[in-house]
Amino acid sequence: MKRWLYPLGTVAGLVVIWQVCVIAFQIPAYLMPTPVAVVQRMFVDWHFLLHHTWVTTYETLGGFFLSVIIGIPLAVALVWSRSLEQAIMPLLVLSQTFPKVAIAPLLIIWFGLGVFPKLLVSFLVAFFPVVISGVTGMRSVETEMLELVHSMRATQLQAFWKVRFPHALPHIFSGMKVAVSFAIVGAVVGEWVGADRGLGYLLLWANAHLDTSMLFAVLVMLMVIGMVLYYSIVWLERWLLPWHVSMREDGVQVTI
Repeated sequence: MKRWLYPLGTVAGLVVIWQVCVIAFQIPAYLMPTPVAVVQRMFVDWHFLLHHTWVTTYETLGGFFLSVIIGIPLAVALVWSRSLEQAIMPLLVLSQTFPKVAIAPLLIIWFGLGVFPKLLVSFLVAFFPVVISGVTGMRSVETEMLELVHSMRATQLQAFWKVRFPHALPHIFSGMKVAVSFAIVGAVVGEWVGADRGLGYLLLWANAHLDTSMLFAVLVMLMVIGMVLYYSIVWLERWLLPWHVSMREDGVQVTI
C-alpha cells in the first residue's frame, strides 16, 4: 500500500496546488484550466478522446513490438560476432545523433499519411535502448561462469541460451521500459507531422483553437497510456524473472 500511497498522495497534492493557484491568481481558462475543468472535459468528450487514444496506442504498440522483435535479435548478432559489432554499432550510434522529427516528413512522403509512417517513427525512437541494453547484458556475464560451462563441454549455442541470454534478461527488460516510453513520443511526433487522428493530432488541434482544457485532457491520456504500458512490462518482468534480486521485496540475493 505504501508504494501506491506515496505517489498518489504526491499527485493529489500537486492537483490541489494547481486548483488553488488558478483560482487565487485568477488565471484565464485559455491559459491554464482548473483540474476540475479538465476532468469535466474528459467526461463530456470521453468517446472522442477514446477514439484518438486507441489510434496512438496502436501506433505505440506497433513501434514498440517492432523494436523488440528487431532489437533483441540484432543485439544477439552483435554479441555473437565482434566484426559485425564493429561494422554496425557506429551506424546505430550515428542514427541517434539526429532528431527523428527531422526525418518524419520524409517518411510521410515515402509512405503516405497512414499508420505505417507513425509506427516507423515510433520504432526508430524505441529500438536503440533495446539493442544497447541487450548487448550490455550479454557482455556482462562473468568470464568464470562461461569458463565453467565450457569446461562441462557445453557448445557456444548452449552457453548462450543457458548463461548469456538469461543473464541479459534484466537488462533487456530495463531497455524495454525505456523503449515503451520513447515509443509514445515517436507516435506523437509522427502524428504531428501528418495525421488526421490520434492524440498528437488532437494536441495540435487543441493548441490551434486555444482549447487548453482539451490539451490537458490529451496530456492526461498520454500519461495514462505511458503508465499502463510501463507497468505492464514491470508485471511481465516480475512474472518471468522472480529469481532475480531486483524482483525480491527484501532486495536480498539468495545464494546456494
